[in-house]
Amino acid sequence: MVLDVSIPDSPSLHGPQPRGEYEAIDNPVSDPEDDYRREEIETILASGAWNDAFEEWAAQTGLTAATFEVVVEYDLIDDFDFYWDATTDEVGYQSPTIPQAARDVLDTEVVDEIESELDTLGRVVSEMLENDYLLRDDETFGFFADDTSENTYESRDGE
Repeated sequence: MVLDVSIPDSPSLHGPQPRGEYEAIDNPVSDPEDDYRREEIETILASGAWNDAFEEWAAQTGLTAATFEVVVEYDLIDDFDFYWDATTDEVGYQSPTIPQAARDVLDTEVVDEIESELDTLGRVVSEMLENDYLLRDDETFGFFADDTSENTYESRDGE
């Protein structure tokens, strides 16, 4: 079933946050000043990666328009966090959780389904960033060249 809703604005990434609380990785941070490259990722998301990933996710999600309304009502999209994890050379993410106010009125199964689908959305976005938008440079390992100030990314259309 395809979720037929308007694509929400891409999340504004908030950070820094302790990585130990993130489900997607289990790497301790030795230096709290680690560069998570949130600003660059936020720009890439706003430049088309978010829309492309959301459309891909919406084509396969089990959420209905009614259950997605919970996501909109509680502004959960903006609670996503995407960041660069230099240790694993991947885009990590933290998906939002349903606030207690919503848990008090929703069925447990609905809460679990929404949280599971939001986690899937985070994974789809992360994978799309890595596979379609962040281009590896053959001369350097990783997606970001530390010696340049320009971002290394492309839209899916090659723009």
